[in-house]
Amino acid sequence: MTEPRLILGPVLRHVDETSATVWVETDRSCVVEILGSTSRTFQVGGHHYGLVIITGLTPGESRPYTVSLDGHTVWPLPDSPFPASRIRTYAVDQGSQLRMVFGSCRFASPLTPRQRRNVGGDALNAYAERMAEQSDSQWPDVLLLLGDQVYADETSPYIRRWISRRRDTGKPPGIGVADFEEATQLYAETWSDPEIRWLMSTVSTSMIFDDHDIIDDWNTSAAWRRAMARLPWWRERIRGCLMAYWLYQHLGNLTPSELAEHELLAEVRRVGETGDAYDVLRDFADKADAEVDGVKYTRWSYRRDIGSVRLVVIDTRCGRILGTNRLMVSDAEFDWIEDATRGDYEHLLIGSSLPWLLPHAVHEVESLNERACARGGIRGWLAERVRQAIDLEHWSAFRTSFDRLARLLHAIGSGERTTRPPATVSVLSGDVHHSYIAEAHFGEREWPKVWQVTCSPVHNTIPLVAELAFRVTWSKAVTRLVSWWARRRGVGPRPLWWYRLSGPDFRNQVAVLDIADRDYTVTFESDAQVGEPLTVPLASHGGRVTRG
Repeated sequence: MTEPRLILGPVLRHVDETSATVWVETDRSCVVEILGSTSRTFQVGGHHYGLVIITGLTPGESRPYTVSLDGHTVWPLPDSPFPASRIRTYAVDQGSQLRMVFGSCRFASPLTPRQRRNVGGDALNAYAERMAEQSDSQWPDVLLLLGDQVYADETSPYIRRWISRRRDTGKPPGIGVADFEEATQLYAETWSDPEIRWLMSTVSTSMIFDDHDIIDDWNTSAAWRRAMARLPWWRERIRGCLMAYWLYQHLGNLTPSELAEHELLAEVRRVGETGDAYDVLRDFADKADAEVDGVKYTRWSYRRDIGSVRLVVIDTRCGRILGTNRLMVSDAEFDWIEDATRGDYEHLLIGSSLPWLLPHAVHEVESLNERACARGGIRGWLAERVRQAIDLEHWSAFRTSFDRLARLLHAIGSGERTTRPPATVSVLSGDVHHSYIAEAHFGEREWPKVWQVTCSPVHNTIPLVAELAFRVTWSKAVTRLVSWWARRRGVGPRPLWWYRLSGPDFRNQVAVLDIADRDYTVTFESDAQVGEPLTVPLASHGGRVTRG
């Protein structure tokens, strides 16, 4: 019998002072070994996955590693041009020392020549190439992917050809993903880029989904869900994509202790190590999809502490409440968010695939639309059509949740929930295919230091009409006009004000956050990296924007 093969990975996921989690996909059942720690793979839908928890590591260590399957070394790949993959644990006294790279919305490479002209270069690929030339002391500690890692509804030419060989794409869902097997192919394509594969093997990676990981406008409204439920292919699409998300993205977000207590993982392992756990995970996906109806079955949100920096990543898609009282997350989920942000830390990072602070006029339009949709009748019907046509579904379209998050961040930034105010509070987001930083003002003379940092896309594009709309909606004149109309139509005033420090920038980019003690800068690095990158010092420099 031939030796087992590594299909995908290794992907370095959760890392702390003394442990690390590494994810792999293999071509058969086998035992995975990394740095003396072993784990048997489990099977779901004919695919084999391994999750190795490596313990007993030394704090503050940078340690190269290899991957063996049944005793045969399969990583690093032969003739790899990249440095050795490493696990870099956090120091016990790390404090507020962190470099994080984040972004969202990444089409897989390669594309057709025409697509390459339209989409441009891959900013994450370019970052990995630059990183490979640096010493590991300059590498980021964390890679945060904030949604649209894969595109289940906008598949590549390669995936379309693959799908057409297994079913008739002339019938719904056409070239979009139909089931779990097709969803796995998206990850195989997206994570097979040599640069991305090496990057994810050596930088601790956290993730959360957005709509295109499932379908455009996923859970935008109750009317949208009713319409989708009538489509005969939809149940298998949502089921398969949630199963794949749990396997490829969600599991690695959890700490070793959370994995040890995870009942579903234990059951998937029990069944999948000797058989196939497809039915187990299928039943879970069906229940998870029902959460928008108020049933709480799982939590996709999670928390990470890295020294004195806290990262809280929020699910803004699957846990929405879409009845009369629209909520971005349920009250129970928001209670968890409030609990996760308690305690003492120097910097708080809130990961939300959807921006909290948008251009002012867009914010008002989304709140207006929410109010119009709730009125029903022909006007409500038209408002719902507009909502779905132009994606009016961000925090401002869930005004109750927007206001609650504003109150929470104000309380945190003011020191009401901690021994002393943190140096910074930031909401990190993507989705909107342009990058910008906005600073929040809550009315005080010395306002809490709260920012919206948005970086999107990593590798995608934006229609010219949308680019023009985003540029115009930051203007004061348009904001005054739309705000006046919103007040006349009964929309309450904004509970805070915000203004741009940088942007909008429509290039493919990643954002690099550098935190050192109470200082904090954000650098946007583009795909081509022509000239000096844009750097925005936040905590100690009053938002002054510099080059280089």
